[in-house]
Amino acid sequence: MNDKLISRHFLLYILTCIGSIGIAAAQPIIIPIETHNNALVLQADKGKDVSIIYFGRKLSGNAEYSKVEGVYKQPGDYTGMFNAAYTPSGSRNLLEPAITVTHADGNTSLDLKYVSHTVTKVADDVSLLSIVLKDPVYDFEVTLFYKSYFKQDVMEQWSSIKHKEKGAVVLQKFASANLYLKAGSFYLNQYHGDWAREMEPEESKLTHGIRTMDSKLGTRANLLMPSCFMISLDKPATEDEGNVLYGSTEWSGNFRTDFELDPQDNLRIIAGINNYASPYTLQPNEAFTTPPFLYTFSDKGKGDASRKLQQWARNYKILDGKGTRLTLLNNWESTYFDFNETKLAALLKDTKKLGVDLFLLDDGWFANKYPRNDDHAGLGDWQENKSKLPNGISSLVKEAQTDGVKFGIWIEPEMVSPKSELYEKHPDWVIKQPKRDEYYFRNQLVLDLTNPKVQDFVYGIIDTLFIKNPALAYIKWDCNAVIYNAYSAHLKNQSHLYIEYVRGLYKVLERVRTKYPTVPMMLCSGGGGRVDYAALQYFTEFWPSDNTEPLERIFIQWEYSYFYPAITSSNHVTDWGKQPIKFRTDVAMMGKLGFDIVVSKLSGNDLAYCQEAIKNYDALKPIIWQGNQYRLSDPRESSTASVLYLNEAKTAGVIFNYLVNYRYGSGSKLPILVKGLDATKNYTLKEIDLYPGTTSTIDGNKIYSGEFLMRIGFNPDTRNDRTSVVVKIEEAK
Repeated sequence: MNDKLISRHFLLYILTCIGSIGIAAAQPIIIPIETHNNALVLQADKGKDVSIIYFGRKLSGNAEYSKVEGVYKQPGDYTGMFNAAYTPSGSRNLLEPAITVTHADGNTSLDLKYVSHTVTKVADDVSLLSIVLKDPVYDFEVTLFYKSYFKQDVMEQWSSIKHKEKGAVVLQKFASANLYLKAGSFYLNQYHGDWAREMEPEESKLTHGIRTMDSKLGTRANLLMPSCFMISLDKPATEDEGNVLYGSTEWSGNFRTDFELDPQDNLRIIAGINNYASPYTLQPNEAFTTPPFLYTFSDKGKGDASRKLQQWARNYKILDGKGTRLTLLNNWESTYFDFNETKLAALLKDTKKLGVDLFLLDDGWFANKYPRNDDHAGLGDWQENKSKLPNGISSLVKEAQTDGVKFGIWIEPEMVSPKSELYEKHPDWVIKQPKRDEYYFRNQLVLDLTNPKVQDFVYGIIDTLFIKNPALAYIKWDCNAVIYNAYSAHLKNQSHLYIEYVRGLYKVLERVRTKYPTVPMMLCSGGGGRVDYAALQYFTEFWPSDNTEPLERIFIQWEYSYFYPAITSSNHVTDWGKQPIKFRTDVAMMGKLGFDIVVSKLSGNDLAYCQEAIKNYDALKPIIWQGNQYRLSDPRESSTASVLYLNEAKTAGVIFNYLVNYRYGSGSKLPILVKGLDATKNYTLKEIDLYPGTTSTIDGNKIYSGEFLMRIGFNPDTRNDRTSVVVKIEEAK
C-alpha cells in the first residue's frame, strides 16, 4: 500500500473518530422518573428539546425506554413538539401551550432548550428532579420540578419562571404541568355541582380538540367544578381494573386544566392556575413559582389509585394526617342565630351526655352595632355580641372545661357584610369595582387579602381569639362568597388580583400555623367550595357539603373518597332527611363523625343508640382514618352501597352497608365480594351499631376464610327494615 493511500485511510479513520465523538456528544439524554410501579420518562434530544417519551407502568430495564418511540407509527408531528415536557408558544408550536409570554421588547415567541438536570433525595421515599430550560435568544429561564413519592406512586409537578431581561416580562399563561399520554382512546371522569349537590360525576370519551375544566370564581373556586379528575386509558376504568390517571391542582383559587387530543390521537394535559384575567407582570430576577399539580397512575383500577392517593395525603400533605380528630356537637341546626348563654350552657351539657369530644359554636356569636342575628349583617365585626354573650366566649370555654368537653368556634374571616362597622371604616379593604353597583353573594363581599393590612386583620381575628381563650380547641373556617366586580384598591396591577388573593390567604394561614401548629381547623366553604391539597396543608379536615341528607351524603362522600382520605371528611348527623337516627349516624361514621342535632329532643332509645355508636366509632376510628379503603358495592350500580376500611395488617376492619334503593323488595339479594383480605386468614363478621331492641340477622360466630369472603362474599341483609348495617370484621384466632 503506497504512502498516499495509507495517509488517506488514516485521515478517514480520524474523521470517523471525530464524527463518532460528535454523535456521542449529541446523543439524547434519557431522564426516567420512577416510583414503585410507574415511570415518567423524559428525553432531551440532540436539539435540546425536552419531551415526554413514556408514561405508565415502569419497565424493568431503563435502556428500553429509548425504544418506545420507534414502535409507534402515528402520523407525523410537523413541529416536533406535540410531546413537549413544557410547551412554549410563539415559536414552532401549533397546539395548546403550557407557557405564553410577552418579552420586555414586545416579542411573543419563546423557545425552551435543555441546560441541565439534577436529582435530590428529599427523604427515603421522596426524590426531586429539577430540569433547567433556557431560551437561546432571550435571558429567560424555566425550571421544571418533579417530586416523586416512591411507595405511593404519586407525583407533584410545578415550574419556576424567571428572567433577566432589561424590563418586565408579561406571563400570559403559566401552567404547572404538561403531561402526554398514549393510548387507543381516553375517557375523562370529571365533576360538577353547586351548593348542596357537590361532586356529581360525568364520564365521557375525549374527542379531538380541547376540553377545558376551569374556575373563575376567585374564592370558593370548587363550587361549580372541582379541579380533580380521572383519565382512563383505552376503556373506562372500573374499581379494580383498567389504566387510570388521577389528577388535581394544589391551588385554592382559579384553576384551569386543558385536555387536548392531538393530531396523532395522543392526549396532552396542561394544568395549573387559570390565566383568565390574570396576565402576570414578572420583573427581572423575580421568580414566579406555580402551584403543584399532583397525579398518580394505576393499572389496577380506580380503587388502587385512590388508596395510593389517600396514603400519600395522610403521610405527606394533610396537617396531622397520621394523627387523631375530635368528634363534636355543633349548635347550628339546633339554634341557628337564635341563642344565648343559657341555651349554649344546656348544649354544653348535651355534648358531654352524648359522648363526643367538643362543642362547636357556629355563626351568630359576634357584632354589636350591627348584630349578627341573620346573614345580612355583622361579618367583619368580630367582637362578642354583648346581648347574646354578656360574659364573652371565655366564660363558655371555661364552662366547657367544667363539663369535661372542649370548645370550638366558627369564623368567616375573609368576608365582610356591607352592613358592618368594618365596611364603614375600611371600604378600601373590600374587593369591589369603585364605579359599579355592589353585587352580593350570600349578602356579603370579599375582603382584599392582597393588602398586607387586611392580612394582618384576618390573622388578628384568629390570634385574638386564642390570646383571650388559650383553651380554645377548634376552628371552623368558612368562606361563603365568590369574587364579583374584581378590583383591589391596594394593587396597582389589577391583573394580579386573583393570584395575589390566594397568596395572601396562604400567608395568613402560614402565620396561624406557625403560632398555633396543632389546633384542629375545619376547611369550610358553604360546603365543598374550597377542597384542595394546598389548603389542606393548613387544615385537619374539610366540610364536603351543606347537604347532610344522609342518602345524598352517601353519594357525595363516595366521590370525595376517590381523592381524599376519610380522616379529612367531616360528616355530621343532622335532621335533614326522613331516615332514622341509626341510618344518619352510620352514614356520618364513614369519615370524621360529628352531630348537629337537638340532643334534648332525642327519644331514650335514639340517645342510647347514639351513645353506643360513638363508643363503637371511637374504637374503630383508627381503622377508618388510617386504614385502606375498598369500595365493595357502588350506590350508582346497586341497591346497596358497601365500603370497607381495613387495617394494614389485614386483621381488622369495618364494613358500612347502606340501602340506597327503597323500592319494594329492594335489598342485598346477592352476596357482596370483600376485597383486600388475606386469603389464608380466617375472619368473623359481627354486626355492631344495633338499635336498642333489635337483633342482628348476621351470625357473628361463623368463621369464614379470606378466600371465601373475596370469592363468594357475604350478605349484609340490607332491606327496608334494615337500611344500614355496620359489620366489624376481625381475624379469627
